[in-house]
Amino acid sequence: MKLKQLLLVVAVSAVSAIGSVWIYSKVTRNNSNASIQTANGNVPVNYAGFFDNAAGAGEPIDFTKAANAAVPAVVHIKTKTAAKKTSNRLPGQRNSMEDLFEQFFGPGSGFGPQIQPEQRASGSGVIISEDGYIITNNHVVSDGGTGVADEITVTLSNKKTYKAKVIGKDPSSDIAVLKIDGNNLPFLLYGNSDNVKLGQWVLAIGYPLTLETTVTAGIVSAKGRNIGINGRQSDTPIESFIQTDAAVNQGNSGGALITTDGQLIGINSAIYAPTGTYAGYSFAIPINLAKKIVNDLIKFGDVKRPYLGISADEFKVNSSDGAYVGNVAQDGAAAKAGIKKGDVITKINDVAISSWTELQASIASLNAGDKVNVTYKRNGTEYSTSAVLKGETGTYENLAASNVGDLLGAELVNIDKQTAEKNDVEGGVKVKKITEGGAFSKTRMEAGFIITSVNDVTVKNVDELRRVLVNMKEETINLEGFYEGYNGFYRYPVNIPQRDE
Repeated sequence: MKLKQLLLVVAVSAVSAIGSVWIYSKVTRNNSNASIQTANGNVPVNYAGFFDNAAGAGEPIDFTKAANAAVPAVVHIKTKTAAKKTSNRLPGQRNSMEDLFEQFFGPGSGFGPQIQPEQRASGSGVIISEDGYIITNNHVVSDGGTGVADEITVTLSNKKTYKAKVIGKDPSSDIAVLKIDGNNLPFLLYGNSDNVKLGQWVLAIGYPLTLETTVTAGIVSAKGRNIGINGRQSDTPIESFIQTDAAVNQGNSGGALITTDGQLIGINSAIYAPTGTYAGYSFAIPINLAKKIVNDLIKFGDVKRPYLGISADEFKVNSSDGAYVGNVAQDGAAAKAGIKKGDVITKINDVAISSWTELQASIASLNAGDKVNVTYKRNGTEYSTSAVLKGETGTYENLAASNVGDLLGAELVNIDKQTAEKNDVEGGVKVKKITEGGAFSKTRMEAGFIITSVNDVTVKNVDELRRVLVNMKEETINLEGFYEGYNGFYRYPVNIPQRDE
């Protein structure tokens, strides 16, 4: 009898539990629907609907296979640059008295050349072929200037070490290619960085802070980022970084950014580091850009740039709704395709373009002679055309000087080679005439002043002056330069008129 009672209690409890779960699910389902419905019961047209794209509860992200497959193909790069003499003076500043002091007191006395001690550095790299070609950053193998380190060694995850030679480098994109002598080496396959999506899981692999192989995970937090870092080593920087929150530190440079299925989608290049260490964001060169540069460096030793034949609208270069066209080369690919000044390019080969930096990277990943489909807007109407990229920039009307001159209130010209050599400078911009009421007229500057730097950034011609001004957000800038026939350098603070973004 007791057994029957016990079974009855168990049965009643089971039925009650099932009923409670069923009622709860009905209530919560109705509540969740109510939370996204309007008064008439319809789903709003702007509802994000993210649940439609959510992974199933039984589909956890697995990093193990990708990490273990990629680690053997990511290498530790160490460089050594021998000690060398450097000068702390500008050309033409030495005199016979300083030479005399150097004879008595020797190097390091404050006169004459100084000794830069031996430099050692390390970074990471990615093997991309079984016979030993390696992608890394230009700054990883640099000697601190325009050359490369005297000695470069590569160590694999299995501790085997090789001497490496530089096949080629491209400061504009911060890419370099190394070669080691090996066979049947592990290597990574290229992915497609154009298909990378915001929120996508990625892994960063490298050798940070002199540690052994390190793997970190994060998500793609932005695309097409321009942080101005490549301008430190090139007058023609190309930047369109993939931004992630995967932890990256010094030594990760040149390492791999991969997808969860092990495909290489980026080369880690920079970090956001106000304190010198990782502070939340890291930046990788998209592999679609890198692989074109790598192929050129291996095949030709340098990069063969393709050109669409347009320049940016310098005062809308930071816009995020497309690439605004400034000037169009008269004999360039864009002009032949019907693109005009003021057009806004929104797609290249059906891949969305939201900024000038994304357009640069998209074109730079292609080759001269390639035919591309260009989607653009003109006066709000969308058009499509095709253009064949050229190997030369094309001929532009000389508008750069007048555009910058209008902004600053002056007539500007580049100084000639003879003037530069005579004054021991690499170049400069001469203020030929100052316009009344312009920005320069409100300073003590006089016509004839030769500009050599802006906020301590060297400028050698009008085009460089334009690029520097475009990238500066300050309302007041400092121009430094000289007057021919007068000793010393002069500095003028200039208030820049409001610029459209």
